[in-house]
Amino acid sequence: MTPAPRVAALIPAAGSGTRLGLGPKAFVEVAGASLLARSVAALAPHVDEVVVALPAGWTLPPGVPARVVVGGPTRQNSVRLLLEATQAEVVLVHDAARPFLPAEVVRAVLSAAQDLGAATAALPVADTLVRAGPDQAGAGQRWGEPTPREGLWAVQTPQGFRHGVLREAHARAQDDGYVATDDAGLVARLGEPVALVPGDARLFKVTAPGDLALATALAAVWDAG
Repeated sequence: MTPAPRVAALIPAAGSGTRLGLGPKAFVEVAGASLLARSVAALAPHVDEVVVALPAGWTLPPGVPARVVVGGPTRQNSVRLLLEATQAEVVLVHDAARPFLPAEVVRAVLSAAQDLGAATAALPVADTLVRAGPDQAGAGQRWGEPTPREGLWAVQTPQGFRHGVLREAHARAQDDGYVATDDAGLVARLGEPVALVPGDARLFKVTAPGDLALATALAAVWDAG
């Protein structure tokens, strides 16, 4: 019987959080627990290890079950350093700023990544989409060209990969000077398939003050179980 592959969760958390304006975003607290601590707690039961990339000089709070590496100047650099820090055959990459991660999403992404090589949580776009038209005489953005939403998905994390697939994608991007907003985009750039796994509306990313207020409200329900 083939043994199950080792799995690592990688959390790039070395960003400065400038848009939120409260210091490194991963350490911002929601209802008494940091975004990072919440993300680690959601991932730890499903993996063999959690590795976190932090800004230089920062350490994890007591009781957070993870290893630390010093992150790079960009998210992409930090993920590459995290990949170098683990020998796990399968990796999950997750943004600390998405603290409300359901267990069923973790399991589904892991399963799809092991089967196909790469997968990401994502949600079909529900909103009307429109491209902004040109600013007219300083009046601000105007309604421009509508964009059909059929077939469009909003990408979330976690994203899961066979270790070798993601390392190759990062190496190619580094050689080409290519920057993507997420790791699945780097893998897709190689021509490799990436499974879209249904995510969860609660997996929103805490980026702006309004998101933090929403997270605080959701935490009361989430923590109640």
